[in-house]
Amino acid sequence: MIILPRLGGAGAPAETAHAETGAAASPDAPWTTVVHNDPVNLMSYVSYVFRTYFGYTDAMAERLMLDVHNKGRAVVSSGSREEMERDVHAMHGYGLWATMRQG
Repeated sequence: MIILPRLGGAGAPAETAHAETGAAASPDAPWTTVVHNDPVNLMSYVSYVFRTYFGYTDAMAERLMLDVHNKGRAVVSSGSREEMERDVHAMHGYGLWATMRQG
């Protein structure tokens, strides 16, 4: 899967713990925004959001949307913690279920 990094300045690194191991995540590991499947939004709408917000091509938006639909989730962006917080908030604004994670 090709993930396009978000442009912008890097924020202060953050430490998080992996739930399954309790080990601290590397502060240098990038953060990602994950969009999850939901029973509400149409596939065409999810694809539209990816094209509109992230600027993905039709083909890339369609592929990511199919990952959300078929696999239950897709990583749609990566970058600093602050950028991913912004992307998650934007996805919520569009009515999509999104989370962020490090690593």
